[in-house]
Amino acid sequence: MSKQPVLLVIGSVWPEPNSSAAGARMLDLLSKFLKEKWKIVFACTAQESPFMADLGSFGMESMTIHLNDSSFDAYAAELNPNVVLFDRFLCEEQFGWRIAKECPNALRVLETVDLHFLRYARELAWKEGNVCDIRHLQSDRAKREIASILRCDCSIIISEYEMNLLQGTFRVDPKLLLYYPLIMDGVDSSNKNKLPSYEDRRDFIFIGNFWHEPNWQALRELKLKIWPRIHAQLPMAELHVYGAYPSKKVTDLNQVKDKFFVHGRADDAKELVKNARVCLAPMPFGAGLKGKLLEAMACGTPSITNHIGSEGMNGEFEWPGYVTASLEEFADKAVLLYTQESEYISFQQKGFTILDKRFNKNEFESVLFDQVLTLMENIEKHRQDNFIGEILHHHTLASTMYMSKWIEAKNT
Repeated sequence: MSKQPVLLVIGSVWPEPNSSAAGARMLDLLSKFLKEKWKIVFACTAQESPFMADLGSFGMESMTIHLNDSSFDAYAAELNPNVVLFDRFLCEEQFGWRIAKECPNALRVLETVDLHFLRYARELAWKEGNVCDIRHLQSDRAKREIASILRCDCSIIISEYEMNLLQGTFRVDPKLLLYYPLIMDGVDSSNKNKLPSYEDRRDFIFIGNFWHEPNWQALRELKLKIWPRIHAQLPMAELHVYGAYPSKKVTDLNQVKDKFFVHGRADDAKELVKNARVCLAPMPFGAGLKGKLLEAMACGTPSITNHIGSEGMNGEFEWPGYVTASLEEFADKAVLLYTQESEYISFQQKGFTILDKRFNKNEFESVLFDQVLTLMENIEKHRQDNFIGEILHHHTLASTMYMSKWIEAKNT
């Protein structure tokens, strides 16, 4: 490229790496572009947050944009990005047609974070007391999200399970998908030796962003159904709950007499997890990968979860703790793991193995960047092969575009 290439990121929230795994992941996705000296502009529809990353310190530009505002069109045309990355499908719905119109040669990439329709389908089934099946999956939300995937040149998928779901159940062309999980630095022998021992650790920990509904529901199940059973067997142990954006209903669960402590946002989550003896993650529903469980592995902290929590994470390797099928089993295994000193190092090693074999930063750092370069070189043929995506773009320009223009006119 003769001039500095440009990556435009369009998001509905500013990245907050200390609030959620999604925030840290966004910076990971952009790191290779920064190393290759790309100009990166992060455009966001949200107000700035005191917890957002200082994008300027990374060498990125930032700007606030507005929904249903044609001023964005002129800005995008002048910037003329080589690549546009949409942070979640809702941003592609709002801005994808504008990019296709003003910057037709720009590569369009969708960061799914997780499949929203899968998370909502599981939530609906959970509330019904049913197993999630095709009836829940084939929702209007699924149609919207998969349409967004088909309109884009590439969609980044965080979980192998979700890759298989899209290709197997919904017949999405694999050439439109890129597997890119949460990635972690390896834990070398020096760092392993610095981790607190079993004897130096104490108590249980639960951590999660409480804007995220699965974390709130997991906390409720801990409070009402799991912790009473653990507390009865381990009356001296404590449960410490941390997470960004706790509402009053979250903080109201704090109860000193039951040793159930709700602290809110953590200043240094890794330090807290590293000094806990067991990480709890009873996820009632959800999708994607659980950053809290990868962080526990990196901290040498064994964990208890269920199949939703472990989904897409350990592959052929053994879980560093226990994966349970019921809340009663969850509580009993948590007690067992807490007191199982002889197996503690073995559980830690299982976590290190998963990180090294499945989420090693060295293995994935260049995957997205290399895919982008390949698609840029073959974009015309790639789009010809994705004719369904072109059809969806045509109808989007005939519907979403005019709806947005009508809203803009109404607002003025």
